[in-house]
Amino acid sequence: MKLRPAGTLHSRLALLVAGTVATALVLFAAAAWIAVRELQEHRISAQLEADAVAIAAAPQQWAATRMSLPDPGYPAGRGGHRRELGPRWQLIDSSGTLVSAPDSPLPVTDSARRVAAGGYRRHGTSTGSREQVEIGDDSYQMLTVPVSGGGAVQVAINEEESHRTLTVLALLLAAGCVLGIGAAALAGRAVARTGLRPVEQLTEAVEQVAATTDLTRPIEVSGDDEIARLGRSVNTMLAAIDTARRAQRTLVEDAGHELRTPLTSIRTNVELLLTVERHPERADRLPPEERARLLADLDAQVRELATLTTELVELAREETSRETAEPVELADVVTAAVNRVRIRAPGLTFATDLHPVTVTGRPGELERMVVNVLDNAAKWSPAGGRVRVALRADGELTVRDEGPGIAEDDRPHVFDRFYRAAAARSMPGSGLGLAIVAQTVAQHGGTVTAGSAASPGTVITIRLPVVTDGPLDR
Repeated sequence: MKLRPAGTLHSRLALLVAGTVATALVLFAAAAWIAVRELQEHRISAQLEADAVAIAAAPQQWAATRMSLPDPGYPAGRGGHRRELGPRWQLIDSSGTLVSAPDSPLPVTDSARRVAAGGYRRHGTSTGSREQVEIGDDSYQMLTVPVSGGGAVQVAINEEESHRTLTVLALLLAAGCVLGIGAAALAGRAVARTGLRPVEQLTEAVEQVAATTDLTRPIEVSGDDEIARLGRSVNTMLAAIDTARRAQRTLVEDAGHELRTPLTSIRTNVELLLTVERHPERADRLPPEERARLLADLDAQVRELATLTTELVELAREETSRETAEPVELADVVTAAVNRVRIRAPGLTFATDLHPVTVTGRPGELERMVVNVLDNAAKWSPAGGRVRVALRADGELTVRDEGPGIAEDDRPHVFDRFYRAAAARSMPGSGLGLAIVAQTVAQHGGTVTAGSAASPGTVITIRLPVVTDGPLDR
């Protein structure tokens, strides 16, 4: 089961824009909060180590005077004032006993005792032991470093201020994200409305065409973006549909005109036969020889109507045939077509000169094409005449007959649907045979021409491309 995205394209685009901006805001806020936290931790660590190193350099002096320390990393204040040492510090001896401590001493942990007993060695400004301790309701970062001659100094900084700063920053970032997401939603709606406006206009234009079925008015297109390209493609499609509809209307009108004549004649003859059958007393009005002639005429008209119907169906077929294009030996196709027509025209001689030629096409359609050309030549050839069929290696097929030829005025129209020259109107035929030939040749990428032979007669020339790199894609 194929799931379709819910909502309109407008809402999905707005949601996409808002979601993208919201994701970027959340990621930025998280990155900013983490960066500030790292900076805070780095600042506390640097301050702890600077204070601890300052005290460890002269522990006795600091224990006696309770001196203040310069603010590491910051210049002295106005008037040379120095920052008081961080919230808490104290000295312990090698046994972990307090030597000098503020009113509220720091906890002497097992790690601190090991440092005081010489369990850790100090390298440069590196520390001995860093740990998190709780004093009352507050959390402290405490650093214990060894002192020369034994013992250690403990320095602790209250982290509550840092935690409050991070909390306030988190709230501000969360508020900013909420406001940003709201603004992103509004911006997404505006972007979707602006970006899809050309699509809406194109949709309205197409719906107008569908409602009015007026294919002659193209859609207004401006610009060179994807929407303009889509609009031009729609105009091209409308033009193709209009051309196909006009061709269909012309075919229906011409077919109706051509079918009306044989149908009228058949109806008249059938009504006459029915009248005689219903009123036997009037049988003398239709002698047996006249009745036989009438029946023969009916048979011929029915055959002509069947042929016309078959050719109309063939002509009305879409360009995409049911057959699959494949490499075809054209000489074999022409030979099969000649054999079929030779049976229908036993009084004629068919002379062939065929060279092997491989084309890409549809065998059935190509054979019907050649049969129609040969039928036309057989129809116009005199009794005992000769039809010459030649196929050259470059894909040119010529069919020459010995008939009266084509008049100069008729030559441009011989491949039109239902066109019949003045000399052909008294002969059987629908005027569709050569039209089918022209259509088949065009579908196979070739050309067809009709002209007068050097001697009396007509020559039909078909040129098909010799293709060797795959079937047609039509």
